[in-house]
Amino acid sequence: MEQLKNNVFDTALIFEGGGMRASYTAAVANILLENEIYFDNVYGLSAGSSNTVNYISRDIDRTKRSFVDLVDDPEFGGVDTLIKGKGFFSAEYIYQKAGLPGGYLPFDWDTFVANPAKATIESFDRDSGETVYWTKDDMPTLEDMMIRVRASSSLPMFMPPPCINGRYYYDGGLGEGGGFLLPRAQRDGFKKFLIIRTRPRAYRKSKPEGAGDALMNTALWRRHHVVRALNDRWARYNLIADEIDRLGDEGAAYVFYAEGMKVTSGETSKAKLQESYDTGYAQAEEELPAIKKFLGL
Repeated sequence: MEQLKNNVFDTALIFEGGGMRASYTAAVANILLENEIYFDNVYGLSAGSSNTVNYISRDIDRTKRSFVDLVDDPEFGGVDTLIKGKGFFSAEYIYQKAGLPGGYLPFDWDTFVANPAKATIESFDRDSGETVYWTKDDMPTLEDMMIRVRASSSLPMFMPPPCINGRYYYDGGLGEGGGFLLPRAQRDGFKKFLIIRTRPRAYRKSKPEGAGDALMNTALWRRHHVVRALNDRWARYNLIADEIDRLGDEGAAYVFYAEGMKVTSGETSKAKLQESYDTGYAQAEEELPAIKKFLGL
């Protein structure tokens, strides 16, 4: 396949995570693709890592189906797979099997490779507490890419952590940015950003407390780094969210806020996910002229 070309080089595209809330922001990725807005540098973690690789593969159909139609697959997940130790979302199936050739949601690996765009996704080392970043250099095969997207998306207690080269990894939201790859993009030298949020502007996380916090600490008592990251995440998340707002207000970033978000991260109703996608699409379509102006297109 002939190498593809991109047209946005001075701006980093950053996708926030958020589980099935990415049904809303998958629509933003598709608006960009449909309008031939091709970023050369794309960052994402958790569900945002799926948006990242789908966007780079330029597969409009898969970008939507990953967060809408996939729930129709009987192997997608639920209480049964959680009890069997496969996770509430059947992570190994979703990320490492459904995307194979002939799978329920085959990934366009050839286009991903032909696209010179750089992908950066984030994960969290369970046993060292280190934030880990992977780029295309770490993904020489489809299988290498898929397990890293799974690692970036594996929520403690909801999904078992995959093992990569002898290390176990959890959701990238536990890492340094608390849910955003902005710190890494800034270290890469970027000063201009298109940031795709899965939350409204006013959203901030609260400090964990109560029965849910006690359950988490009990279930993960042997995983000290994971517990610490979960307990501290709210502060890191809010700090970066404040910085994102500041960058947007100063004109260094265009921030797409999911103001019409109505689904949760664990939503499994296809009808609600389709509505979420449609709402995100309408908002992205409305904001497209402002996005293009920000990008100088």
